[in-house]
Amino acid sequence: MAFQDKLRLLLEYNNITQKKLAEDLHVASSTMGGYARGVSEPDFEMLKKIADYFSVSTDYLLDYSQSSGRENTKEKAKMMDEELLKIFHSMNMSQRIIYINQGKVFADYNKKMKEKKKKKGDEQ
Repeated sequence: MAFQDKLRLLLEYNNITQKKLAEDLHVASSTMGGYARGVSEPDFEMLKKIADYFSVSTDYLLDYSQSSGRENTKEKAKMMDEELLKIFHSMNMSQRIIYINQGKVFADYNKKMKEKKKKKGDEQ
């Protein structure tokens, strides 16, 4: 996911406007708007300020991960967990119930597919 998409998601999840973020970080709102539209990108210092503001890592904002490996997989899973929680917490109660039920449908489907694959492997 591109930086501007991550920034827009963080703004939305935290119910913060681009203008408010710009004010809090002491930058012009047009500059923040450029970041959110993908017209420009923050320098490293601004990237760190944005990461601190939202309590996320710069790696998360840049969607950066090291080459493949077990740690990379764990870090990606952790980032995805954090993103799921942010989405979940942005919802009202009825939306959360729907979200959980949809997740259960996917989990049941994956379980059935795994069982089907195992059964097929046992037959061969």
